[in-house]
Amino acid sequence: MLSRLGRARVCAIIDPTQDGHLQGLTVVSLRCLSLDYKKETGYPPILNAACVNVANKKENDMNFQKSLSVFCGGIFLFFTIAVSISAEEALTRVQFNRDELVMISVKGEISSPGIREEVFRVTADGMPEIYPGTGGITYNFRVGDTAVHLASNHVEPAVSIENLGHDNNRKSRESRGLNALSNIGNEAVVISGDAKGERGVVIGKHGGIEHIMIDFSDDDVYDKLAIGDEIQIRGYGTGARLTNIEDVTVMNASPTLLDALIANGMGITQEGKLRIGVTHFIPAKIMGSGLGQSQTYIGDYDIQFFDPKTVEEYGLDSLRFGDIVAIIDADSTYGRVYRQGAITIASVSHGRSDSAGHGPGVTTLFTSKTGRIEPYKASDANLAKLLKIRRLK
Repeated sequence: MLSRLGRARVCAIIDPTQDGHLQGLTVVSLRCLSLDYKKETGYPPILNAACVNVANKKENDMNFQKSLSVFCGGIFLFFTIAVSISAEEALTRVQFNRDELVMISVKGEISSPGIREEVFRVTADGMPEIYPGTGGITYNFRVGDTAVHLASNHVEPAVSIENLGHDNNRKSRESRGLNALSNIGNEAVVISGDAKGERGVVIGKHGGIEHIMIDFSDDDVYDKLAIGDEIQIRGYGTGARLTNIEDVTVMNASPTLLDALIANGMGITQEGKLRIGVTHFIPAKIMGSGLGQSQTYIGDYDIQFFDPKTVEEYGLDSLRFGDIVAIIDADSTYGRVYRQGAITIASVSHGRSDSAGHGPGVTTLFTSKTGRIEPYKASDANLAKLLKIRRLK
């Protein structure tokens, strides 16, 4: 609980030796909100009174030592819970312009997977390879599944839709409408084919190919879907603004997703920062494809995997579709740029790629060029859980 709330940092060690003798209680530090409870002795007041005087006594009586350990541990647990509750209460609920947002229909059809004319794609190491790529219905890799350990190049999880419009062009007005007005967490309804009437949820965007990805909670829906089936989305969230925090921009997030993030601990700290749980921290130095755009409401931003030390240092091998991640020193306010101190929050939307400059792609959710976002580690910060799509693996 403390690691999720983060604003309360407690470090304590009750260290019995192998033969059960308590060697003492050492409280390294305790900090709750803006109040520093650490005294010259190194102990918070409640533990000073209850434990310290006796804890430093070395008694040989085994029963006494065990009782003392349990007693001190109980006091510490009680204090930890109290600190956690205080920290949670200190977060201000995020507010946004819900009543101003327009809900509008956009439509696409399930796209067919495609292969380039040259068939092979050349990796950053100069090796030709052929793998499944974008488009289609991906049956066995969906939100919550690995985005790294799969034989693919830019595979999109679950169902991919597109709208080529009257011009039969992915840069058409209709295509841009689908991609800009769809937001993660929007409801998607199948309106043709055997799966007509089934409801899913938007889980990501993919630039270049201009696809929207949709997942369904009911696994049986996948047996009914077919390439070409039409899916209509209730586009809701474009134009959202956070109204009680400065210098944080929200994009590509539906009210449904914002409500889910708030329910799972997102809030505003006393210092005026957006506090949000993420599965991974990613340095901007390894971000690739997606740079050079002037906006981040369409498309995505790729994480390059070509430096093994960085991948290992940041634990990127465990990235999953739908993971909420923090990109450090990245500003996505008007396009994507490197800016020291800036932070971007995004969700993983497509899978790995060995092509130079590419990798798992992310869809931007929040960004602050002044660093007014405070991410903390939360292993379950994934769309599968947040949007209640399926059990998180």
